[in-house]
Amino acid sequence: MTIFILGLLMFLSVHSVRIVANDWRTMQRNRLGESAWKTLYSLLSLAGLALLVWGFGIARIDSPLIWSPPAGMRHAAALLTLIAFVLLAGAYVPRNRFKARLHHPMILGVKVWALAHLLANGKLADIILFGAFLLWAVLCFRAARRRDRAENIQYPGGTLTGTLTTIAIGAAAWAAFAFYLHGALIGVRPFG
Repeated sequence: MTIFILGLLMFLSVHSVRIVANDWRTMQRNRLGESAWKTLYSLLSLAGLALLVWGFGIARIDSPLIWSPPAGMRHAAALLTLIAFVLLAGAYVPRNRFKARLHHPMILGVKVWALAHLLANGKLADIILFGAFLLWAVLCFRAARRRDRAENIQYPGGTLTGTLTTIAIGAAAWAAFAFYLHGALIGVRPFG
């Protein structure tokens, strides 16, 4: 569990700099240069992710069951993760209504993904992992919206084409992950 917690803290700490120390982040980016900052950020993120994945794989084997989710939660999780994948796509597809309306659809996608997994999993390691990501996403979204208001950031309106493209890409990515990649990468097949 120690490796898992260390990886989780490292990964989320790197991704929380804008939440807790945005001015410090800006100073460091200016001091180091954008390329060096992004390299350092990426290396620390990858190291945290590697520890997180490795540690979670070990921790979930012996993790005690805290609660047994009802069978229907798997179906709810499937629907919620579909929404999460569409929101994730909304962060990258230009001129979609998700980005225009929500401004930070990726962070909202993380919220929905974490909630879905909390509903469908009851082991302690799962609760720690997905609970931490849910808390991080709540704080990150609030900080991002506060920055948007302070800087008076305006997001371009979405188009029907951009929105339909977002939904199609999100749904296709969800299907690929749910039916193939989740089992291969995570070891759990959501649909049997």
